[in-house]
Amino acid sequence: MKKIFIHIICFFVMSAGLFSQEEEDKTYLLSIGNESLKNKVMEIAPGKIYETRNGEPISFGKMIQKMKNSRYIYLGETHDSLPMHNIQQQIIQALVIKYRRVAVGLEMFLSQQQQVLNKWSLGLLTEEEFIHESRWYVTWNFHFEYYAPVFRLAREWKIPLYGLNVERDIISKIRMRGWDSLLPEEKGKVPKPDLSHEEHRKLIRTIFENSDLPPQMKGRGLDMMFEGLYRAQSAWDEVMAANAVKAAEIEGTKLVVLAGSGHMIYNLGINRRVWERDSQPFSTVICVNVPADQEKIRVSRSLGDFIWCLSAEERPAFPAAGLRLKNVAGLDNLVIREKALSGAAKNTDFQKGDVILSVDDKPFSDINNLRFYLSRFTWGDSVVFKILRNGDEREVRLNYVQGK
Repeated sequence: MKKIFIHIICFFVMSAGLFSQEEEDKTYLLSIGNESLKNKVMEIAPGKIYETRNGEPISFGKMIQKMKNSRYIYLGETHDSLPMHNIQQQIIQALVIKYRRVAVGLEMFLSQQQQVLNKWSLGLLTEEEFIHESRWYVTWNFHFEYYAPVFRLAREWKIPLYGLNVERDIISKIRMRGWDSLLPEEKGKVPKPDLSHEEHRKLIRTIFENSDLPPQMKGRGLDMMFEGLYRAQSAWDEVMAANAVKAAEIEGTKLVVLAGSGHMIYNLGINRRVWERDSQPFSTVICVNVPADQEKIRVSRSLGDFIWCLSAEERPAFPAAGLRLKNVAGLDNLVIREKALSGAAKNTDFQKGDVILSVDDKPFSDINNLRFYLSRFTWGDSVVFKILRNGDEREVRLNYVQGK
């Protein structure tokens, strides 16, 4: 649960999904969701897919066959899990082969970015052009190679892609002051989120309370912080559900939705809100990792419709820098926005307000360009930053070391 909480406080609010379990995780064992399944538990082991309706293993082909009548297919992910993205690519490819017409909705893109997604699906952009034109490393900031299996398939097979998300600034405003604080044009982008669903609230509260909270976030303000985070999570679910329904209506075919598992587990997030708008059949696939020292774990059978069980990765395939950057008016150089909470920069000498003069002797004035440059490095590599702090120039080395 530690990994989830880092994304919460970075205002990704559970987008990363559920990564691994150090102990038996309460989040997987809640009595919520499907009425006929929510008090039933099953054991799962890596390398198998399970159908939760009967609690038994199922073949990949049978799972695809059972999606025949599903208008919406939800594939939960952990954003920095390459095996999960490979699974998404396999499922999308199998659906296209069997049912031909399939579109894909993406949490990691805004609905306003539809033009660049159309150009990509039509094969009009190279990968580097796509990354720059979409401003991938500003909009999303997870390594593009995690998502490359899905995007390469979409371009090769001309699969329509749809952005489902909305600007993070709008979600932050809802988190801080509520939906009513939005401007009229902002309200037009985000339907007013329902905050009254008790089982969904219980789910998000369980994730929140089982996270390792920093000391400054404990105490009297804990409930207030949760309410803000819950508003944000609900708003994200609401806007992605609304945009998913629009995409399905435009295409008139199956829509595969890719989003963090936290938006999908127990069929209480995006999937529930889509059902409230368009009550057509759907299927949800949730990937669950089993720690290396365990052969199997227990999960609720209401967690999703299908559970794909994996062995936990020793580390993500691609290291994250963890740098939080900003542009400052009148300054060409980028500035460190705040102390790093995660990634390779977490235990370095970078400080809030540091001005980045160069990286490996190269100047950068654009956040997307710098993050794209850093994406070429892997575990064991090192990058040299020259920074200006309080009038003094100094050198800080970013090391992508084991375990970061």
